[in-house]
Amino acid sequence: MGLFEMKPIDERIYNEEIAGFLPDEIIDIHTHIWLEGLAAWPAESAEKRSVSWPGLVAKDNSAEDLIETYRLMFPGKKVTPLVFGNVPHLSGLPALNGYVRESAARHGFPALFFSHPQMAPDALERELLEGGYAGVKSYLSFAPPYIPEAEIRCFDFFPPGQLEVINKLKKIVMLHIPRHGRLRDRVNLEQILEIKRNFPGVLLIIAHVGRAYCDGDVGGAFGALAAAGDLLFDISANCNRNVFEELIRAVGPERILFGSDMPILRMRTRRICEGDRYINLVPPGLYGDVSRDAHLREVTAGEAESVTFFMYEEILAFKNAAAACGLGRSDIQKVFRDNAAAVLKAAL
Repeated sequence: MGLFEMKPIDERIYNEEIAGFLPDEIIDIHTHIWLEGLAAWPAESAEKRSVSWPGLVAKDNSAEDLIETYRLMFPGKKVTPLVFGNVPHLSGLPALNGYVRESAARHGFPALFFSHPQMAPDALERELLEGGYAGVKSYLSFAPPYIPEAEIRCFDFFPPGQLEVINKLKKIVMLHIPRHGRLRDRVNLEQILEIKRNFPGVLLIIAHVGRAYCDGDVGGAFGALAAAGDLLFDISANCNRNVFEELIRAVGPERILFGSDMPILRMRTRRICEGDRYINLVPPGLYGDVSRDAHLREVTAGEAESVTFFMYEEILAFKNAAAACGLGRSDIQKVFRDNAAAVLKAAL
């Protein structure tokens, strides 16, 4: 077997429900590439401050594996990814960024630099310019260790001095917001608006629709963010049709970007919400012991036959939301290609 198995149900869903919906050329604005060991956390390291289940999907994701994934999942389509590293231990950042930079150059992919908040602004500027990066990705794991995970703020891993550099260069910031309140959290909302107000040249993308995976994660966020008229949202690793409908009605198709969060979307899963907790329903035995992860639950062997890729679940949820909101072919072209092409052109 190759990288992963394409089952008859996957081929049927793609051919009957997805292929005709997608444009022929796609830009995936949110993908991780790394080799095993480059993003590893030493056993003695501090808590990662992140959920554990994504690590069950793939031990690594080389650029070649990413290309093969697109070939298998999207026959007949041309997919171009924006690539960046996976969340590493701080000591692994140079090697991880080096791999991303080399892979991006070899395959002609745009890339983001994975930064950390202790990095001097002039060093960040040098990396962005010398590496030809479209912008920056970071993660809440790099916030100072004395800050409790629930209290981490955006500026704790994207400090103002670095944002000044990114603002000057007019580069992308791919922002995975922290905090248990997700998109509805008032601190998150205020800091997003502060970034747009104080650093207007930053091309700010809110990843995963602000981690609004369940209906209750949205709150009044879109009304609060109305003042940030050029704020962008990617839909990566989200398959909530209701959230997508709210997003479309709030910002329109011009500010929405397709993203996958590969390789996580190779996962076979159907996502549900129980209250404000998302749960990934997975085939039995496929991802080892899931009993200690509150976000995973196995289905029966019979139910597993109907479980397809997370990737297809995301696209189908957006397709249904787009239909409910009356989006046309040109709007879908914007979400799955044109908006990303425009922001990358501006950043590069």
